[in-house]
Amino acid sequence: MTLSALLATWFGTGFLPKAPGTWGSLAALPFAFVIHTLAGQFTLLLGSVVVFGIGCWAAEVYTQQTGRKDPGAVVIDEVAGQWLTLAVVPVSPLAYGLGFMLFRLADIFKPWPISWLDQNIEGGAGVMVDDMVAGVYAGLVLWLIVEVTL
Repeated sequence: MTLSALLATWFGTGFLPKAPGTWGSLAALPFAFVIHTLAGQFTLLLGSVVVFGIGCWAAEVYTQQTGRKDPGAVVIDEVAGQWLTLAVVPVSPLAYGLGFMLFRLADIFKPWPISWLDQNIEGGAGVMVDDMVAGVYAGLVLWLIVEVTL
């Protein structure tokens, strides 16, 4: 497997059967926990931005190799978006579980402008950017919930 494929599929997670985006988001959680615990919220936020940049390259190469606009096996976009969601709250099982659910909902239902971005931006950046906006949406909702209730 090439480096771009390894990264784009988040070390093969995207090849798991059924719902690769959900698997990608789940695979992001332990990495987020370790980064967040050892280095803090800002580092997780920075990690999301770094993974976004790497993901733009890896997804671009992978989409060219496969000839598909947004192959389901590419899940590095879920990793970047999931980390972005979680970077706004302290480490806690409840916040992480809620963040996972909120991100998956935003990624699946794609409220505007996520749906527009998904349909109109091409290449690796197009694969990545809609998940980052989903991460922003989910992160805002998660932050509000945590601030108000927890």
